[in-house]
Amino acid sequence: MSPLKKRKLDSEKFIDVTKKKLAKKAASPAPESDSPAAEPDVPRADSVAAQKSFADLGVIDSLCEACEKLGYKAPTPIQEQSIPIALTGRDVIGLAETGSGKTAAFALPILQALMDKPQALFGLVLAPTRELAYQISQQFEALGSIIGVRCATIVGGMDMVAQSIALSKKPHIVVATPGRLLDHLESTKGFSLRSLKYLVMDEADRLLDMDFGPVLDKILKALPRDGRHTYLFSATMSTKVESLQRASLQNPVRVSVSSSSHQTVSTLLQHFLLIPHKDKDLYLVYLLSDMLAGQPAIVFARTVSEVQRLSYLLRALGISAIPIHGQLSQSARLGALSKFRARSRCVLVATDVAARGLDIPSVDAVLNFDLPDDSKTYVHRVGRTARAGKSGRAISFVTQYDAELWLRIEQALSRKLDEMPGIVKDEVMVLLDRVNEAQTVAKRELRDAVEKGSKKGGIGRGTHNPRGSAGGRGGGRGGGGGKRGRDDMDREEG
Repeated sequence: MSPLKKRKLDSEKFIDVTKKKLAKKAASPAPESDSPAAEPDVPRADSVAAQKSFADLGVIDSLCEACEKLGYKAPTPIQEQSIPIALTGRDVIGLAETGSGKTAAFALPILQALMDKPQALFGLVLAPTRELAYQISQQFEALGSIIGVRCATIVGGMDMVAQSIALSKKPHIVVATPGRLLDHLESTKGFSLRSLKYLVMDEADRLLDMDFGPVLDKILKALPRDGRHTYLFSATMSTKVESLQRASLQNPVRVSVSSSSHQTVSTLLQHFLLIPHKDKDLYLVYLLSDMLAGQPAIVFARTVSEVQRLSYLLRALGISAIPIHGQLSQSARLGALSKFRARSRCVLVATDVAARGLDIPSVDAVLNFDLPDDSKTYVHRVGRTARAGKSGRAISFVTQYDAELWLRIEQALSRKLDEMPGIVKDEVMVLLDRVNEAQTVAKRELRDAVEKGSKKGGIGRGTHNPRGSAGGRGGGRGGGGGKRGRDDMDREEG
């Protein structure tokens, strides 16, 4: 029997066994989802039939014009529900699926208040990752261009002196990651947020995580309690009262446009691909070179090493791929995103550093090469496509080792997803020899990158711990100080 025929028969046998395993588990009592859904204080926006305009929400004409210039034709559900409440001066907790327009939901009320009473250091937005912070800053500047709003983006991995100069110029809005902001609060002379009027925590579930607790608590102590408005927005959020109290909300209104805490948009097609673990590379190449050929796609893998290997593998097969992960320098990460946005690269291979909040236009598909460890991360990953009302596709690779994890994801989504249609096994197996050769090339290039400690590849000896040499977010620089851990906090997700 030929190796190709034997491999095909092995695959068919595996799929039959795993399907029975999945069916057996699905028939048993469903496992608990990662976090429970909670009842909102405000009626769900998707039950509101009439379409409103930004003016109907109370947004002033100049900001309505800015929205129109940016292509915001009508408010999204989360904007429709939260903006009127925010404009009355109430604190807001916003829960909505990723890609639903959360940034404008908090940016518009802040900018409207700023236009009414201009002031330096008026608002602070905290974000969990550097890329998300840059993106939020860009949206603030675009929406506030009519008044020349000034933003300072304060993130790890960048020169603190340049950031100190930017802060000394008294920007209206500071968009920051927690670790680097605390560095400036502690060491930058003359920098204070005691006059702050608005605090936003975007991706609040991550920012309220206990791992971020000590840094976040110190930041909150440096902010005024009286006269400050606080907004928390996320696609997924714990409802623990203790966590919300840490953010010092005062009599907040909770707004939800999701029936579940793990909601995805209706324009997203979600499928899974049941395959043997050994054939994952083969099916990835088939999808990207055939079914999704030429379409912008993001491929998520679990580790930095796997992201680099897949990038080398796809390049060896003529697929223009570029990696992004937490061990790349900040300039390299921004460069990778720029190339992907400009379509000079069709495939972005990423760790979960790219899963949260990034607004990359025209991503047609998300491929979960490795399943995430929890359903929250799944929601954020697949939310990179089907944004702002556009359609998109998410395909997850499920192997013999992933059956229970996949069922947990389906349970959290409150729906059973369908297997990927249109896969012709014979066409996949035709690629076997080419993929085997490319795997050899990829392994060699990855080994060379590790041996050379290549800065370009971001993988070198001694960099296996993305949290810093002290073994965690609280670790110090060379054993003392704690700044390295703070920088790493916004560097790598997952």
